[in-house]
Amino acid sequence: MKRGAMKRVWLVALTSLVALAGCHSFKKENVQPPTPLAKDFKPTVQVTKVWSSSVGEGAGDSGVRLRPAFADGVLYAVSTDGKVAALDAASGKTIWSKSSRTQGWFGWGDKKRADALYAGGPAVYGDLVVVGTLDGHIYAINAKDGSPRWESVVNSEVISAPVISGNLVIARTQDGRLYGFDSATGERRWVYDQDSVPLLSLRGNGSMLAANGVLFFGNDAGKLVALRLDNGEKLWEQTLASGEGRTEIERLSDADGAILLQGSTLFSAAYHGNMVAVDGPSGRPLWARPFSTFTSLDLNNNALFGVNDESQVWAFDKNGGADMWKNDQLRYRWLSAPAVLGDYVVVGDLEGYVHFLQTGDGALAGRERLSKKPIRAQPLVVGDIVYVVDVKGRIGAYRLGAH
Repeated sequence: MKRGAMKRVWLVALTSLVALAGCHSFKKENVQPPTPLAKDFKPTVQVTKVWSSSVGEGAGDSGVRLRPAFADGVLYAVSTDGKVAALDAASGKTIWSKSSRTQGWFGWGDKKRADALYAGGPAVYGDLVVVGTLDGHIYAINAKDGSPRWESVVNSEVISAPVISGNLVIARTQDGRLYGFDSATGERRWVYDQDSVPLLSLRGNGSMLAANGVLFFGNDAGKLVALRLDNGEKLWEQTLASGEGRTEIERLSDADGAILLQGSTLFSAAYHGNMVAVDGPSGRPLWARPFSTFTSLDLNNNALFGVNDESQVWAFDKNGGADMWKNDQLRYRWLSAPAVLGDYVVVGDLEGYVHFLQTGDGALAGRERLSKKPIRAQPLVVGDIVYVVDVKGRIGAYRLGAH
C-alpha cells in the first residue's frame, strides 16, 4: 500500500461538512452549528460580480482545495473529473478547454476510465502549465492551447499546486516526497523523501514557495522546511507545532497552509501549533505565538490575517504577532483561507457565501453568494479583482467600489 493511502483522513472542517451532509441535527452529530448570518446586515462596501463561469465538477468530494492560477491576463482552472481550461480573466470567456476522459492522456486505452483526475494545481509560468493528479501523474500543458507537453509518474496523490522555478518543476505527493523535474522534458532531477510521515493527518498539503534558490514548505509533522532548489538537499527546518497530546487527534500538527515571504521574513502556521515568523536565509525564529489553523495566512504591509480552527478571523501585528482584532461572527462556518483585497479581507464559507471584512478592525463590510456549495480554496486576488471557486467548479470574479 502506498504511504499516501494511509493519510486520507478528513478532520475538523471537512469531517464536519461530511457529517452535516447526511444529518439534519447538529446536536445529534456533536457538531457545532455554523453561526447564522445576520438578516439585518447592511453592507458598507459595494461588491460587484464581474462574471461567473464553471470548469468541470471542481474538487467534488476529493477534499482538495482547487484554486485557479493567473498569468498574463488568463485564468487557468482544473477539476477532478478531467477538465482543464483557460479563461479570459477580465470577462470569464473560455479561451480553450480540454477534457481528459480516457485512461491514456493522449486518448488511448479504456475509455470508461478517467485518467487525468486533476487535483494539484494548476501552476503556470510563461507558456507552461503544470498540474498533478489523484492517481499520481504530473502533466505539463501548453498554456496557449492546452496541448500536452510531457508527463511523469510519481508514487502518490498530488493535491497541492506544483511550483515552476526557472528550469525546474517541483511537485509534492501525499506520501511525504518532493520531486524536482526538468521543466522542458519532465525528466526527474531529484527526490526529497521525509522518510516518515504521520499515520494520521489532515487532508491537504500547503503550497510550496520557491525564492532565492530555496524551496520552502510546511509538512504534516508541523515543520517548516527549507531545501536547495537545485538538488533537494535540506538546509534547515523549524518547528511550528510539537505534536503533543494524549490522543492521535490531539497530536495532529499539520502545516497545511502556504508559506508567505515578505522581505527576508517567512510566515507560516500549523494546526494545534503556532504562527511563526522566521528569518528565511538562516531559519532562525523571529517570533512565535499560539494559533491553530489548517488554512493559509495572508498579509498586507502591517498585518497578518488568519482563520483559526473554529473559523474565527484574526489579524495580528506582522512585526511581533500581537493581536489586532478578532471577528467571531462567522464562527463554525468553516471558512476558506483569507485573501487581502485592498482594505478588505475576503473569505468563503460552507454555504457558498463570500464575506468581505475591513482590514482595519475586522468589521463585516460586504457579502455575496457565489452558490450553495462550500468554498474551501483560498480566494485569488489579482489587481482589483478577487476570484472565488466552490467545490463544484463554479468561479466568481468580484470587484469592490464605493458604497
